[in-house]
Parts: sequence; C-alpha cells; structure tokens
Amino acid sequence: MPVLLSAVTAAYARLARAVPGLAVTELGADGELPRGGDWVAADQLAAGGAALDAFLARDEAQVLRDYGQRARPDVVATFGLHRYAWPACLLITVPWFLHRRVPRYPVTHVSYDRAAPGLALGRLAVRPAGFACLPGDPAAALPGARVVPDEDALRAEVRAAVAEHLEPVLAGFGPRMRRRGRALWGMATDELVEGLWYVAGLLGEDEGRRAMRELELLLPGATRPYVGAAGFRELTGPSGEPVPTRDRVSCCMFYTVRPEDACATCPRTCDTAREARTAVAAAG
Repeated sequence: MPVLLSAVTAAYARLARAVPGLAVTELGADGELPRGGDWVAADQLAAGGAALDAFLARDEAQVLRDYGQRARPDVVATFGLHRYAWPACLLITVPWFLHRRVPRYPVTHVSYDRAAPGLALGRLAVRPAGFACLPGDPAAALPGARVVPDEDALRAEVRAAVAEHLEPVLAGFGPRMRRRGRALWGMATDELVEGLWYVAGLLGEDEGRRAMRELELLLPGATRPYVGAAGFRELTGPSGEPVPTRDRVSCCMFYTVRPEDACATCPRTCDTAREARTAVAAAG
C-alpha cells in the first residue's frame, strides 16, 4: 500500500486523473510557497496590487488573442477571479466529496501557477493548515485533524473553509470588478457549485448526480455569506430524458465578449435555448 502524504493526497490524485489540466502539489507544514515567475500567492491576489495587475494582464491578453477584441476592465477582472476561484474551491470541495475530509487553506497557504507547461488550468501549491473529518475516519489520527460530530457539521466546515479562503481574495478583486458584497459572494457561490458539479460529472454519471444532491444539502439557501441555493432543476433532453441545469446567481460576463455563446447556466439563456444546445450536443 502506498503511503499517503496527507489526508487529502488521494483526493487530489483523483482530481488530477479527472482533470489532467490541473495539478495540486502538497507542501510540508514548513514548506515555503513558490512566488515569482509564473507563480502568484493567494495573499498577493488579495492585496490587490502589482501581482493582481500582472495576473489580470494575462486575462486581458487571452481575451484579445482568443476573441479578437478587448474586454472592459471589470469583465477582465471577473474572468480573472473565475480563473482562480474555480480551482481554489476544488481544493476544499473535492476532498469533502470523495473522502469526507475538509482541509483549511488560508490565503497565506496557497500559490497558483496558471501558466504551468502542459496544464491548461495550471497548478496549485498548498501548505496544510489542518482539516476536519468525521468520527471513525482513520485520518482522525493524523496531525492537524479535527473531528466534527456529523455530516451537517462537516458541511458547515466546507462553507467556512471556502469562505475563509475566498473572502480576502474577493476583497482584492472586488474593486476591479465593480462589485461588492452580495454580488461577489454570488460569484463565489457559483464557483463552489459549478466546479464540483463539473468534476463529479467527469467521475461518472452516478457521481454527478450525487454531487447535485450533496451540493443542495451544502447550499440549501440562507447560508451566509453565500447567496442563494445550489438551485438545480431539470430540463427535457432530445429523447425526453431529464437534463440537469441551474441558473447562476451571478453573471460571469462572458456575454459581453460573445453574446451568442453565453454560458449554459446563464440566467440570460432561456430554457428553450438550453434544450436546443443539449440536442445539438447529443447529435454531435
């Protein structure tokens, strides 16, 4: 049996197999986070200074390269937050979903390299800051473990861990996005839900359905600072089969670049258009 580096190593290994474009490197408790070059630490993004400027310059250049036009500064910042928050949420939600273990990562414990060779989504380096688990979990004997009584308490740990990490990051991005409070936490809600929903779907149809159930329990609504609920509902596919969807709480702003290609969960995209997309995908 291979020796696991931590309580979350196996979860990150499975994440890497499901999403080959994203990698997570775990550091020791005394490990130094990489900074400089293509690496940016989460606390640098939270500071909102030159490191964030450089980070967003990549998004601005990518929009120009991919779509042949410039995006507004607030749109660029919205894309940049998505670029970081989507994988950052997975650091917490994937171990919870797969193994019922919830790691804590303050912003001083995460770095991100979005330009890692061969990795479309980049790589994250993380330093442990403890984790929560359930009674009876063998990982409870590991350093940094904190046992909570039940599933509901563990869900509270997920919400708290994501909020702890994202709150200062949102503060850094917020002025660039021209958004505050509720609007920012709406985006955080969407990143949390849609990231795990997507990854779980890659793990299999059953896991995708399980993720929907788990996320509805995690975010039933009125779970501040998050906005709204996971909010899954069903459409009808081309053969009459149920097709899950949801309406985003926030706007990702992609419609400002390509109005005809608004995201599938955008509130601006009507159900008829969503069903048509499903039919096209099935035909393809």
